[in-house]
Amino acid sequence: MKKRSKKYVAALAKVDRTKFYSIEDALKLVKEACFAKFDETIDLSFRLGIDPRHADQMVRGALSLPAGTGKTVRIAVITAGEKLKEAETAGADVFGSDDLIAKIAGGWMDFDKVIASPDMMGKLGKIGRVLGPRGLMPNPKLGTVTTEIGKAVAEQKSGKVEYRTEKSGIVQVVIGKKSFTADQIKQNFLAVVTAIMRAKPSSAKGTYLRSLTVSTSMGPGIKVDVVEAATLV
Repeated sequence: MKKRSKKYVAALAKVDRTKFYSIEDALKLVKEACFAKFDETIDLSFRLGIDPRHADQMVRGALSLPAGTGKTVRIAVITAGEKLKEAETAGADVFGSDDLIAKIAGGWMDFDKVIASPDMMGKLGKIGRVLGPRGLMPNPKLGTVTTEIGKAVAEQKSGKVEYRTEKSGIVQVVIGKKSFTADQIKQNFLAVVTAIMRAKPSSAKGTYLRSLTVSTSMGPGIKVDVVEAATLV
């Protein structure tokens, strides 16, 4: 059994693991349970009543958080022609076409997101095996394959997050940092829960939102009342 630090044990003592907290109480408690010296990330973890083995029950999408993520996102844009200037103007950290594809194929991975214009998708097969396993392959459903390069870069920089169902029916989404105000965290919480609830597949049967937990990078999970959360939509 893994030995926990004294600080973790102290944080855990603040949480009733058998209780389902109201949204207000859960978001207040998650900040109180932070104990690391760095600015911990706050995450939401959903357990959904879906079978991700079926393509029509896969929950996947993206949304822009009202208060941002608190993270610095490094953007790589793969495009050509006039769109290269658009990427530069929008603040992309690196941009290019065949040269950038070759650089990534050679092992360079100093970025967090990849945006590509549709005309470059045929060439991305060379780096699909590199980007795919890391969840970095551009996807039109997520807004990372687009002709509107400048808009996409701006959205990613300002706090756009992606969500995708894992094999066990779990979806995890970042909603901010410990340093965020209570109002910022709540804004992002409400936006994410609303997006996930609205993404319910029509083929999903039974209870859709089975559990919802909020936690920080280092702290314990805090169970949120799913009945209250489900009424947000």
